[in-house]
Parts: sequence; structure tokens; C-alpha cells
Amino acid sequence: MVSKQLMLLLISSAGIRRAVVSNGPAFASAFLTKAPLAPSAVVSSSSAAIAQSWARQPLITTRFMGADVDAGEKTEEEKAALKAVREERKAEKERMKAEKAAKKAAKKEAEEAANRIDDVTYLSVSEQDSYTPFGDMTTVMSRSRSGRDFVNVGDIGGSDDAKYSPGSKVWIRARLNSIRVKGGSSFLVLRQNSFDTIQACFFKDKENPEQSAKMIKYLKTLTTESMVDLEGTISTAEVRSCSIQDAEIVINRVHSVSNADAMLPFLVEDAARSEKEVEESQDTDRPFPRLGQELRLDNRWLDLRAPANNAIMRIQSAVCQLFRESLYSQGFIEIHTPKLIAGESESGAGVFTTDYFGTTACLAQSPQLYKQMAISSDLDRVFEIGPVFRAENSNTRRHLCEFNGLDLEMAINDHYMETLEVVHTMFKHIFENLETRWARELAVIRTQYDSDPVAFTDEPCVLHWPEAMEILRDEGFDMGDELGDLTGAQELALGAVVKEKYCTDFFMLDKYPSDIRPFYTMSDPTDDRYSNSYDMFIRGQEICSGAQRCHDPDMVTKNIEKKGIEIGDGLKTYIESFRHGVSPHAGAGIGLERVVFLYLGLDNIRKASMFPRDPNRCTP
Repeated sequence: MVSKQLMLLLISSAGIRRAVVSNGPAFASAFLTKAPLAPSAVVSSSSAAIAQSWARQPLITTRFMGADVDAGEKTEEEKAALKAVREERKAEKERMKAEKAAKKAAKKEAEEAANRIDDVTYLSVSEQDSYTPFGDMTTVMSRSRSGRDFVNVGDIGGSDDAKYSPGSKVWIRARLNSIRVKGGSSFLVLRQNSFDTIQACFFKDKENPEQSAKMIKYLKTLTTESMVDLEGTISTAEVRSCSIQDAEIVINRVHSVSNADAMLPFLVEDAARSEKEVEESQDTDRPFPRLGQELRLDNRWLDLRAPANNAIMRIQSAVCQLFRESLYSQGFIEIHTPKLIAGESESGAGVFTTDYFGTTACLAQSPQLYKQMAISSDLDRVFEIGPVFRAENSNTRRHLCEFNGLDLEMAINDHYMETLEVVHTMFKHIFENLETRWARELAVIRTQYDSDPVAFTDEPCVLHWPEAMEILRDEGFDMGDELGDLTGAQELALGAVVKEKYCTDFFMLDKYPSDIRPFYTMSDPTDDRYSNSYDMFIRGQEICSGAQRCHDPDMVTKNIEKKGIEIGDGLKTYIESFRHGVSPHAGAGIGLERVVFLYLGLDNIRKASMFPRDPNRCTP
């Protein structure tokens, strides 16, 4: 196009040059605008046409044609006009660009608004219809009492005699155990109390496709282990994978109350598998992960969500409850003794020390001294459940630096057997009631950690030290002078023989050598090499240590000196309480975690402790 114009320009160059000379400004304007030439411009029709054509093309000055320089220069007015035109075109482009961007932003905002799922502030059930039936719940900050009646999953059933039967509309708060969304169908498994589970479902509604599509979209955002509030209608169903197998909940609305991270340290379902199940999977295409003990303990709150681990904590609570029940029924009262003391409460056991306003105090190794002073206070039968601290660098599967003690002390009339009978009655109460009143928890635990109920005798099964030595020698152990403490292997061997001979997992062994017992232990009246002390065992491992206490102040003082223990302020007040008169007494100290650990046949005591403390762990 340009080349054709140039040719025309060359052909008419003479006439154009004349037009430029005679009509310069008016003619030049034709190159700057699409307006026709001013009437005063006398230009031939061919020249005018060429000028109009030039006006639509990039400006070509007369310099290109070899014209005189002065004839091709623009005036200031022409330059200003050209600049104005360019700025106007630029402004128009910017306006159109901005308008396009605004339309695009408006469209995007409209799409986001249509897809956005806003948080829901649920204030009252009476206003429920005004709330979107899905979306995260705003943080619960006690804004109001909503009036919702939440139900327990365990109370839902598919039969008419269930507390909440088919057709009932219910609210539940539970953890999202798992979720599966496919097309227009969603299936959720909700978990309560660790081992109550129920299926909930939602299907796309053809009558309300947009809202149901958004519901499904929201369900896809939920992460496992999140806490959710769900309202729905109970319907009959067959669901073998849940604890509620004859019913499900058809979802009306669902709100996440607390979102769990999408990536968790491990899955609860992996933490819930038995060692046998994990081992058998290793040779398959999809082996289950092995979860190490440290990983579990670092995330103990997550580990305790596994049904069996959660049930272990419930059994621990049950043991405390049954301990209290039995002792209350036998005339005991519960006491609470100091845990900050002025000196060691037991010889031979390490202590944790702390500054106590400029003096050194210890964390109590047991409530022993205070239990005995309670007897001197005419509190004839006392018990306590409380923490016990041992600064022993024992990294074994059955030792902890902090555990809970089940302690008791009682006045006796003649013989420490009175105490053994009380303790035996108490353990019978625990063993019998665990198997009946906590049968469900035990069943859950035994699916992951296999064990049998503890066998026990109706009357106390008490072995004396000489009999135990004879049994162990027959089992091939070198017992030396028979005055040393038992090793773990010896205890297990003794327990195996007792189980075979007396058909019991629970037994007592008395008359321990005096040298391996604490200073407050009463000596045997016929041979002071031995003592009126005893230990108790479950499945061949010690759970309890006790004795008749030495209540004679001079005898206690002699024993303390013999053990090489300094009599500090703490022991002075302890001895002083006996100088004011005290009943003969005996007692026992039981390790709560030991009882749970051995009763359930666990492989490590840390499984029986909520947040265990050992030489290598002080968190969480």
C-alpha cells in the first residue's frame, strides 16, 4: 500500500510541491486529520486525494521526497495538534483496557461469590433456617447457648427400641474418621469416644442441584480427624465397618468446628493395628507402616485416639475407681499428702531435688512417712492416689521416673496378714469388676493387644521366702546366700511355677531379707535377717511392695543409722510422731501403671501412662 502511494507521490511530485509551497499549512493538515482541506486551499483533485490517503498513513515528510527542509517543517500549532491526537488515542486505549479489566474482575468476583463457602456463626437453633447448611463454624467463643441437643453415637440404632431410632433428627459432634466422595455421593464415618463410629451420607439433590453441589464441594474440603457438628435424620442401613451397624445418618447440615491439618504425623487407623497385623502385611503389595514408640509418644494425643490406646486410659481410670470403692467399703478414708518434702522418704531410691526458698527440698518418692503419721493421727485406715517421683536412670520397659501410686496404710491388731487380706479383697474387686463393668473396653484393647483375664484365688495366695528360694533353685537359678533381691528373670520364673502349681496369676511373697527393705520395715520376730515385708505380683512381675511398719521410735532410729541415712528435719518429725503413741500398722504401695500394664499384658509400661516420664523424656 505504501509503495503504491509512493509511486503516486512521485508521479504527482511537481504538483504536490507547488501545493505545499502555495498552501503549506492547509495542505499539511490533510496529513494530520481525516477532515477535508480548508476551502482556501487550491489543490487539484488528484493532489487532494493523495493528501487524504496520506492522512491515513504514517506521516512521510517532504524530506523523504527531497523537498526543501523549510517546506516540510511543522508549526507549533501542528505539533500541538498532533500531540493532542496521540494523547487522545492513548487515553482511549487506556480507557478500553481499564473497562476490559473491570469486566474481567467483576466476572471473577461473581464466580468467586457463587462458589465461596462462608463461615457460619450458629447462635440459636430457632434461627437455623437462616444459616447456610454447610461451612466451617466460626470459632466457638461462648457467644450463646444454641439450644441444640447433641446425642451420643452409641445411643443411635436401627431398631425401634433404640434411644434414637430411624426417623429421628439428631445433632452429633464427632471426629471425622474417614470420608469418601464420588460424583454426587458422599460417605463419612464419624467417631466418638474413640471407638463409637457411625456412617453419615449425602447425595446430590436433583430438586436443588446448586446447593447440593456446594455441599459436596464443602465435604471435599474436610480433613480426617477434624471435629464436626452434623445434623441429620437416622435411617436404617447395613454398615459392617462401623460400631453402629444397623443405622446411618442422612446429612441435613454439617459444620467443621475444628479443622485438623491435612498432613498428620501418622494416621489413627495405622496406630490402631496390632503388631501381628502389621507384621503379616510386610510381605504384601501394601505393607502397613510400623509406628515407632518415640513417634507415638511425641504425638501422644494422636496415639491415644486409637481405640485400644484410648480404652487403656479408661481402664486406668477404672482401676482407680475400683480401688476407691473397695477401700471405702472396708472403712478407709482418702488423704492427700505433701509432694514437696524436706528429705528422702525411702533409702536407696534416687530423688529429684529443687530449691525451696533457699533450702533444698525433694519431690516425694512415696507418701510413706505421711501415711504412717496419719495412723498416729488416729486416722486408722487411709489411702491415697497420687504422683510418685523416682530419679532412677532405669531405661527398661517397666520403669518410669514419675508414676501414680495407689497407697494404703492401716492399723493392725496382731499380724500383717490382716493387711494382706484387705489388699487381696481389694484386688479381687478390681479384677472381677473390670471384666464385667468394663467388658467393652477390654474387648477393644484385646483386639490390638492380646491378653487373657487375670487368674486369681478366692483366698490370698501367699508364698514365704524359703519356698520361693526352693522353687527358683529347682528352676536352675543360683540363689547364693538367699539374701539378695530377685531379678526380673527370677520373678518371671517364679510366676510361671506359681501359675502352674496354684492356678493363679496374682500372688504374694513375704519374709523378704531385711537388708533389701527400707528402714521403716518391721523385722521378723524370730530371725532379724528377714522382715515382715511382702511384694505382690501379676503374671510374674511385681506390682506392689509393703510391710508391717516399724512403729517403735528407738527401733526406727536404729534402722536409719544402720542404713547410713542422715536424720534430717523430715525424719525427725516422722520419728517424733511415734513418741506420742501410735497403733501398730502395715500398708502397701501399688504402682497404678504397673497394674494396668501387666493386667492387660502390654509389652511396655509407657502404653499404660498417659504422658510417660522416663530418663529420656520430659515432654509432652
